[in-house]
Amino acid sequence: MALLSAVATAILAVIIISMLYFGRDIFVPVALAILLSFVLAPLVGILQRIHVPRGLAVVSVVILAFTLIFAMGSLLATQLTQLAGDLPRYQSTISEKIQSFRDTKAGRGTLERASDMLKDLSKELDKPKDAPSARGSGSVAGFNTPAPLTPVPVEVRQPDPGALESLRTLISPLVHPLATTGIIIIFVIFILLQREDLRNRLIRLAGSSDLQRTTAALDDAASRLSRLFLTQLILNGAFGVVIGIGLWLIGIPSAILWGILAAALRFVPYIGAVIAGAFPLALAVAIDPGWSMLLWTLALFLVVEPVVGHVIEPMVYGHSTGLSPVAVVVSATFWTALWGPIGLVLATPLTVCLVVLGRHVERLEFLDVMFGDRPALSPPEIFYQRMLAGDPTEAAEKAEEFLKERSLASYYDEVALKGLQLAQADAERGALDQERLTKIRDAVNEFASDLSDQEDRPPAKSNSTTDAEASSAVESVAENATNETLPILSKESLPPGWQGEHPVLCVAGRSRIDEAAAIMLAQLSTTHGLAARVEGAEALSTTNVFRLDTTGVAIVCLVYLDANGPAHMRYSVRRLRRKLPKATIILGCWVKEIDPAALELLREGAKADLVAASLGEAVKLCIEATGVKDQEASKQEMSATVAA
Repeated sequence: MALLSAVATAILAVIIISMLYFGRDIFVPVALAILLSFVLAPLVGILQRIHVPRGLAVVSVVILAFTLIFAMGSLLATQLTQLAGDLPRYQSTISEKIQSFRDTKAGRGTLERASDMLKDLSKELDKPKDAPSARGSGSVAGFNTPAPLTPVPVEVRQPDPGALESLRTLISPLVHPLATTGIIIIFVIFILLQREDLRNRLIRLAGSSDLQRTTAALDDAASRLSRLFLTQLILNGAFGVVIGIGLWLIGIPSAILWGILAAALRFVPYIGAVIAGAFPLALAVAIDPGWSMLLWTLALFLVVEPVVGHVIEPMVYGHSTGLSPVAVVVSATFWTALWGPIGLVLATPLTVCLVVLGRHVERLEFLDVMFGDRPALSPPEIFYQRMLAGDPTEAAEKAEEFLKERSLASYYDEVALKGLQLAQADAERGALDQERLTKIRDAVNEFASDLSDQEDRPPAKSNSTTDAEASSAVESVAENATNETLPILSKESLPPGWQGEHPVLCVAGRSRIDEAAAIMLAQLSTTHGLAARVEGAEALSTTNVFRLDTTGVAIVCLVYLDANGPAHMRYSVRRLRRKLPKATIILGCWVKEIDPAALELLREGAKADLVAASLGEAVKLCIEATGVKDQEASKQEMSATVAA
């Protein structure tokens, strides 16, 4: 079945690619119409907001857009005609520069002199025999030979074409471009008029089970694509204007042509600006007897392109279009092979549309995996993989990128803890032996140590991460998440019973993974002003529990990553209660998607004082157990009281 599925997928891919290639006369206008509809949709929305009827708004925007396109096309034709007429005048300049290269000492080397000698020798060998001897020999041999007949020239003339034939000759080259333009205009109008209907049909074809979420996601994706493409069009148009003005000031002929070409080619990633700059550079060499015009033109492109690409673009719409670098190259190659130069220009916008569909439509998720810049694995899976590989340093580096936008508690709950839950699932099915479990525990311990100097406060709004993996993790955490703003306490403000060296004791329930989770809890609690230490699962045995050092302990957090041992939880709580009769015991049962009611039943069965479903919630319960408010909140309240 797997082989048949693979063969069917390959056949379907071949059919789709063949349709795109042989039907390019239809699909190219459709693709252009879709991209134009994304660009024009915001303008239609603006007109509708000022109570212009939708049909009138669509027709007005489309007429205005194509009027500008036709005007630009006529301007391009004029510039090309003028350039073609001026090209013969530049031939002498090019010849002089080539000759100057040849006259230099570097060009007159041994190989060139040998080449000249061989050319002279070839000319001598190819010379015909002496003309007189040839004529004399011919006259003797052919004394009685009659003179050759002189051919009569014949001229064939076509009859003058009629009016219809002249009209057909004039119109035939324009039929295909006009038909393509007409198809594009019709498609753009209908796409803009029927946007919601087309969206609903796409949802139906995708077979989404959650209509509300998918509808909202596609609407959001469409608005984002519209803003992206419109912004790119404006930015690339401004780039073309700057290049055109700069070339005009330098003195390059047809500066408007090269400005429009630069704006269009900038849609091609990596090499678009290089291709756009090649033509003016070649023209500068041809028209300037010196080299100053070439240097000025080169400087113009070397200054403007980096400023736009590395300064303005990140400020306007971020550092990335959502595509991986490999996807950009592959898509450019693929669409160019299918549709030629127009495919090269459309490659990135079309692939961006496919990736956005993959992110919001379940059946098309493979497109996001193949071409998107987001990691192929989820953040918890990457964290688990790094702990398995014993690479906590890289995990800490990615965590610091995450902390530019979210809190440490959110990272522990949404990434690290979920990664440990994956490890727990593998351990339950016997995929992890004790050696690997110990390796994971040690890696988590080193990871937490690397993050020990990080504060758990909401980051400044100005900070943002540019790392794709960290951005993917940030997207999973809401800005107003419950544990984003946990208070941080000072030791001096704690009650006397909480001012010991380690007032919080984190104890692993049964396994090395539980101990790894306890290590993260202890580090997070310490960050919030409640110093904590960790004990392994062996500390809960009957023999060891009474040897446990409980000096200064005010609260105990018992950590489990599975809910399969309620009896073990009950006996563990009972032993801790005997050892610490006055301490508060929190049961941390961090099972994936556990029901709150089931969690409460576990707490009642274990006779624990409190129960927590996450690391952040456990720290929050510890802070609340101290009875101390957040120091900053207290200061703000005091300031407000004094001001009143």
